Amino acid sequence: MARELKKMGVVCGIVLLLNMWCMAQAEPQVPCYFIFGDSLVDNGNNNQLQSLARANYLPYGIDFAGGPTGRFSNGKTTVDVVAELLGFDDYIPPYVTASGQDILKGVNYASAAAGIREETGQQLGGRITFRGQVRNYQNTVSQVVNLLGDENSASNYLSKCIYSIGMGSNDYLNNYFMPLFYSTGSQYTPEQYADVLLRDYSEQLRILYQYGARKMVLFGVGQIGCSPNELAQNSPDGSTCVQRINSAIQIFNNKLKSLVNELNSNFADARFILVDSYGIFQEIINSPSSFGFRVTNTGCCGVGRNNGQITCLPLQTPCPNRDEYLFWDAFHPTEAGNAIIGRRAYSAQSASDSYPIDINRLAQL
Repeated sequence: MARELKKMGVVCGIVLLLNMWCMAQAEPQVPCYFIFGDSLVDNGNNNQLQSLARANYLPYGIDFAGGPTGRFSNGKTTVDVVAELLGFDDYIPPYVTASGQDILKGVNYASAAAGIREETGQQLGGRITFRGQVRNYQNTVSQVVNLLGDENSASNYLSKCIYSIGMGSNDYLNNYFMPLFYSTGSQYTPEQYADVLLRDYSEQLRILYQYGARKMVLFGVGQIGCSPNELAQNSPDGSTCVQRINSAIQIFNNKLKSLVNELNSNFADARFILVDSYGIFQEIINSPSSFGFRVTNTGCCGVGRNNGQITCLPLQTPCPNRDEYLFWDAFHPTEAGNAIIGRRAYSAQSASDSYPIDINRLAQL
């Protein structure tokens, strides 16, 4: 009897291990996740470019399992957090290294300093503009067709995937509000500039649609006027956000929401949603302690006033209490900040976090 019980115990143990293995191998909510954006989500595409906008050195990645990868943070980015929540067992690879079967789970095309406009960020050197990222995606689609055998199979596959697009920050930070390098600030009012940006943005979204994208997540532009860089340069006390910049961003975000409504009306077989990054940041800045933050106006790593004059220097020693800082450097959130945006984009805590639905519900459609 004791021997039989021992056998049963061994069998039960094996079954339990198999169940745990099966759970670990569970399929993600969607077959693939494609990412377009700038330094907020770049995970290595700029590493091989002649660019000042690179982060493939310590202390960047100090808290990331793979060390410095090109991510502009101490750890995970917003899309890394979303990928985890969607059930992917690894992060989405950058376009520069993605190949073979790997592309079937998605590709990250994001490039630091990139904008909607072609000239945006050019003072920093090489970058892959939104238009260039969409072209790279078109190349990927050709590879997906080859891997799956025909266009119908590829279209059906891609229609189930999530597409994350976060563009516009650099069109303000490294264009409109940089009069020494760009004339857009004198050419356009903030209202006109937002219209020009969204016309070009919409054109690229329509190309993504033509190449199979049906579930698109648009991330609104965050509160650039509250970044350590802008506080260092334009805030009288180093803590009051720069309102003229935030006002222009709000105009863009409001028009982006209207674009989401328009696209959802025009494309019945697609769904577009908008993540209110600006509003979520506003909550954090208004009540930092509620989110576990102690410092919201200074970078954990950087140089000068607010650690906001330039980004982290190679091998610079960052602050030890990184989870208490909203910003990692002059422009980019810490992993702790990214985690809040990512979690609320995936599962909205308030109706305004993600409009009209969140990523979790979008994945289920």
